[in-house]
Amino acid sequence: MRKTKVVTTEDILLKLCQSVTAVLSKATDSSVHHSAMVQKITKTSLKPDFGCFVLFDGGFSGLVVINFDAKSALELYKKYMSHMGMPEEELATLHTSDEVADVLGELMNQIVGDFTGKVKRSLQTNITQNQPKMMAINKNINVTIDSNIERPQARRVSFSTEDNNIFYLELAMERTEFIQLEEFEEAEEINPDAILETEVAKKLNGKDAKSAKKQPVDETDSLMDDLGI
Repeated sequence: MRKTKVVTTEDILLKLCQSVTAVLSKATDSSVHHSAMVQKITKTSLKPDFGCFVLFDGGFSGLVVINFDAKSALELYKKYMSHMGMPEEELATLHTSDEVADVLGELMNQIVGDFTGKVKRSLQTNITQNQPKMMAINKNINVTIDSNIERPQARRVSFSTEDNNIFYLELAMERTEFIQLEEFEEAEEINPDAILETEVAKKLNGKDAKSAKKQPVDETDSLMDDLGI
């Protein structure tokens, strides 16, 4: 008899943690790791020095919060911008700068986007997200999801950066389980970066081929010009 597969809150949380580490590691070209332990908490909150949050809804509803201290926020911001080619002297030096908020908000958007893709492929359900919100704060602010959700659950996981700075992810969502009824093949993950690189390479190869074909003609024309023909 086939064993029934059940996906729980912790399984969904693991997918989210994997999205955080994958996106941040690639975006900053550095190593980001999450703890192997998860903490049960009673409420989610934004904490100093910098808090990001995003709501999602659809197949299941929830709230994702990521809290950075000043050091972890600046490290991720600087490594992301440096990886993008920005000179170090042009980078912001304060975590309260608008540039830091913009970068962390974009990274949060990429994280949740990667997470929703994982959910669609592995759980065969869809969730949508709102625009991430982020703010520099100096005290705790409690945030909750819709009070109509029955039996909400909250979890916290710690993450460490390459420079050993710590930040925390908190997830609040309705209590749910996904039970697999039939076998199915999980769709392959689409990598937008790989697709973009392939298209750019094709265009560059096409331009090189055109240049190669055109070059003998140009050289002939140049020779004829030199001879006055």
